[in-house]
Amino acid sequence: MRRLIVRAREDLSVIVARDPSVRTRAEALLHPALPALWTHRLAHALYVRGHRHLARLLAYAARAVTGGIEIHPGARLGRRVFIDHGAAVVIGETAEVGDDVTIFHQVTLGSVGWWRDGRRAAGARRHPVVGDRVVLGTNAIVLGPVTVGDDALIGAGSLVLGDVPPGARVLAPVGEIAPRLTAADREEADALLRALATSGCW
Repeated sequence: MRRLIVRAREDLSVIVARDPSVRTRAEALLHPALPALWTHRLAHALYVRGHRHLARLLAYAARAVTGGIEIHPGARLGRRVFIDHGAAVVIGETAEVGDDVTIFHQVTLGSVGWWRDGRRAAGARRHPVVGDRVVLGTNAIVLGPVTVGDDALIGAGSLVLGDVPPGARVLAPVGEIAPRLTAADREEADALLRALATSGCW
């Protein structure tokens, strides 16, 4: 029981420390990541003891309550994991997340797909291992049995399909401002569309 209280205090403190909009532990109790993390701990304990259906039911309920934080009960999460905003976060069954990791919204720690995973040996890892103190930016996607080293930063919008060394930074291309089309460019594009398109493609 004492360990649960210590972990709960850590969770509240990390929310206050990493979310500037939250100023007290009492306010942190209303953070959307909190029910996801606390429910996951219970679901994971049930899952490893063979109560898979009940564990999945709890995970499903947490997803509904938290606006889409989906943590598979088989996933292993470290201490002081912080999920900011939380909407549309997906953490797969064999994923492992280290201590002091920050996860922003729309992050996926997933597998590459059933067509590849079906060929792996039974019990093989299908999801990423994320080291300690890693930051996963908004809409970062990390797929497959890859390892993200300690202190790495995976930038917003990045797609990671291979191992990331400790301390590395993975950055997605930055959007560019495209020049406005001239009237002649628009006319040429319309003519090309009319020439290539058929009535069946609409």
